[in-house]
Amino acid sequence: MTGCTRRLTLIAALLGIAFAAPASAEEAYDPWPGLVQDIFNNRPMNDGTDVIAIEMPYRAEDAAIVPVTLRSKLSPADSRRIRSITLVIDRNPAPMAAKFDLGPDANVSEISTRVRVNNYTDVHAVAELSDGQLYVSKTYVKASGGCSAPAGKNAEEAKNHLGQMRYRQFAREDAPASRIREAQIMIGHPNNSGLQMDQVTQLYIPAFFINQLKLTQDDSPVLSMEGGISISEDPNLRFTYVSNGAKRFRAEAKDTDGHVFRNEWDVEKSGT
Repeated sequence: MTGCTRRLTLIAALLGIAFAAPASAEEAYDPWPGLVQDIFNNRPMNDGTDVIAIEMPYRAEDAAIVPVTLRSKLSPADSRRIRSITLVIDRNPAPMAAKFDLGPDANVSEISTRVRVNNYTDVHAVAELSDGQLYVSKTYVKASGGCSAPAGKNAEEAKNHLGQMRYRQFAREDAPASRIREAQIMIGHPNNSGLQMDQVTQLYIPAFFINQLKLTQDDSPVLSMEGGISISEDPNLRFTYVSNGAKRFRAEAKDTDGHVFRNEWDVEKSGT
């Protein structure tokens, strides 16, 4: 190898290191310890493998509507129950996507929704149990740009559907014996993240999203959600719970502009 060739090879190698270093540093950075401090006040985290499952696609088809399912793995013989589940998307601009508080008598065992994912990231599900302890599980998702992706509806269409709610109930073969119900609540709302740009004015659209949701059977709590900018446009929750015999299912949602939306349905009618 000539001296000139050696020098060119060395320069190429150094350039390769220079360009690779920032990416490696970014990949090596783990925001989770800081999030444990900021969101959970540095409370101890226990292995949640046998407590809470989190399911998401490894590679998302659409970063603005990534499906996520949270499922209890507690055995029927376990005397503890899950009080709340916090969903954290580590590398999102606002990492705490949602906190779900579960009704003490509703026995909610599964919750599915759709979220925005802004970068390749770990996603954590943290369950607080009735023993006062926190249990964590995680998964990894490859997606990017979900928080800044343009809305699916234009502003006028979104305004016309603002706060409209739909309730669906799904048939289950075991329902008559166990009283387990599977239901879905859908809310018309743009859930603007504050990071999306108006394609006409080229200005950022202000954050505007559902930040509270309460679901009850009659007046008995089923679950409530504290939501953030990571919940996708037109929030959608699908969940299982145990019926207490109530005839009416109720929903109340609030958004960051102070709007309050309410509706109720006959639980014996599906698809209303």
